[in-house]
Amino acid sequence: MTTPNKSKPYFLLSFIPAVGYWYLETYYTLEIALIGGIILGILEMLFEKYFTGHVHTLSKVNIFLVVVLGIISLIAKEGVWFKLQPTFTGVGVSSFLFYKKFKGHSLMLDMLNDMGQTPPLPGPVYKLLEWHISIFLLGFAAFMAKVAIYDTTSSWIFWKTGGFYIAFGAFMIMEIIFLRFHLKGKK
Repeated sequence: MTTPNKSKPYFLLSFIPAVGYWYLETYYTLEIALIGGIILGILEMLFEKYFTGHVHTLSKVNIFLVVVLGIISLIAKEGVWFKLQPTFTGVGVSSFLFYKKFKGHSLMLDMLNDMGQTPPLPGPVYKLLEWHISIFLLGFAAFMAKVAIYDTTSSWIFWKTGGFYIAFGAFMIMEIIFLRFHLKGKK
């Protein structure tokens, strides 16, 4: 029997239950899809615990949302509640970043300092970046609510998984260009 590899990061942020839900909804009933999504959410958390030795806080929140929203969807007999998980996650993370900003802190700076590393960029750059990320996440959460309510589950699964990374990658390219000009303007 192999032992867990504690050195590799492993967290999927509820991709397994989302993909499982999409597949099951396509070929089976809504109830089976929701129960499958909930079970897969719990299994994903157990996999993360096995492979890393712990479960990340964001993973715990996402799995909690998957289970609670899945149960609400079962009661309501409507899958939209389950599909709103990325919206709630985006609003939550964005709110946390807004809170840190208004307290005058930066999550990235705090993490670098906690790891004993010297930040490679000036502190205000991290705060500006986090401000923009929080706005992006809030906008993407609103977009995901629209997709969950009005679009197909196939469209939703695309934006929940690969589509998010494409959108975030495009955002980060624009953000890097913006920050380069911003830093040049400060010199």
